[in-house]
Formats: sequence, C-alpha cells, structure tokens
Amino acid sequence: MNANKLDDVRQSVREAYTGVAEASDSSACCGEAASCCGVSEDAAINRLISTRLGYSQDDLDSVPEGADMGLGCGNPRAIASLKAGETVLDLGSGGGFDAFLAAREVGAEGRVIGVDMTPAMISKARANAARGDFDNVEFRLGEIEHLPVADDTIDVIISNCVINLSPDKEQVFRDAWRVLRAGGRLAISDVVATAELPESVRDDPFLHSACIAGAATVEALEEMLVGAGFCDIRIRPLDRSREFIREWAPGRSVEDYVCSASIEAVKPR
Repeated sequence: MNANKLDDVRQSVREAYTGVAEASDSSACCGEAASCCGVSEDAAINRLISTRLGYSQDDLDSVPEGADMGLGCGNPRAIASLKAGETVLDLGSGGGFDAFLAAREVGAEGRVIGVDMTPAMISKARANAARGDFDNVEFRLGEIEHLPVADDTIDVIISNCVINLSPDKEQVFRDAWRVLRAGGRLAISDVVATAELPESVRDDPFLHSACIAGAATVEALEEMLVGAGFCDIRIRPLDRSREFIREWAPGRSVEDYVCSASIEAVKPR
C-alpha cells in the first residue's frame, strides 16, 4: 500500500470516529448504520455492549458518564495483569474508558497515557478525565504508528479493537516495541480474520471503520509481532464474539470472516 493510500485509509477512519465523538443522539456514526465497532449514542445500549464484552457493573459505574462508548470488542484489562505503580499506554483511547479503568488498577503512583488520532476524541477524553478527577491519566493526540511517547518508558500497552483499523500494522508493533521497557507487555483485544476476506469486504470503507475489513489473520499478526522483536506471543480467537460482530453490519455475514481475539506478547528483557 503506497503512502497516499495509507493516508486515505487513516483519513477515512479519522472522519468516521470524529462522527462518533460528535454525533447527536439521533445521528448515525459510520454512514450505513449507527455502528462503528458496535458504538451507539444510547448510554444504556453501550453499557449492555460492555457487559457482553466482559466488563463488570462496577467497571461501568466507576468511569465518567460518556467515557463508555461501546467501541470495544473485548476487555484488554482482563489479560493485562496491571500492577500498582505501572505506566500504561492505551492505543486508540477514544473517550477514555479503558484508560480510566487502568488508572484505578495502577493507583496514584502509576500513570496512564491514552493516544488517539482523532482530535474530537482527545477533547472528549480530556473532558471526561477532568470530570472524573483522574489526575494520573493524560491523553495525547497522535497516530499509533508513530506514538508521541519516549523510548523504553511503558510497562504495559493495552488496546481495544483499534489496531485492525491501522493500514500499517507492522509499524504499530515496531513502535509499540520501541516505547515498552524491557520485559514490558502487550495486552490487546482486537478483531482477527479467520477466513479470506472477500474483495467486497476488503474494499468497503464502512466495513473498515467498522473494524472488519482491516482485520489480519492470526498467522500474519504472529509474523508481525515476531518481526518487531516480541516473544511469548499468545493469540486466542474467541468464537463466541461472532454473535455481537454480526450486529456491526447486519445482513453482511461478516461474522463468517472475523472474530474477536486476545493478543499478548512480551518485549524480551
């Protein structure tokens, strides 16, 4: 994919998720349906989505209103094993939902940095942080392929249904490796391809923003992670996720081609 095509994909995704951040209660966020990776402007629906993804009622009650946008495809914190005092980086942090939950686990001595390429999302997340008095969380504007984070400063990277949106996933993992400390780890929930995507799916901008068309296979992701320098790689597809993925593009049978997966890896010491 040439540089112009990469930029076209990023801009399409940025526009879609700007729509998510700025949408009114009555508007659709992704053009064809009121769904971008499952998002809804109805708070009750978003809470239902999140409980299906493995979040508890306590999780939902502990974040500022509006932080849970129903954008995920799993619960990366469930596999992150966060410890007090750690520094956590959230790739594609959206409204800040996972970042705020991580902040509770790392405590006042820890720190959470959220990175998102959509200015409207950064503004939303910062407002949520101020409203919830999250002093140990900050949000930075930037692309996940080129993180605005210093080398060797992060203990854990989390991400929820975002890396599939990147047109240059190899660079995402290379930059993740750069910012992690030795022994640092990835704890990611994302969508993976379980069958070859038809051209009609791969070339559909709506399905790309809906976290489907950009999905890579487990084998391809393993190669990317190894190429970036990671070890102890574990990718576990979750077949039960097909039930809610079906709802992202009703009638398109996308659940035949993709499912959610947990992705873990470690930067060698």
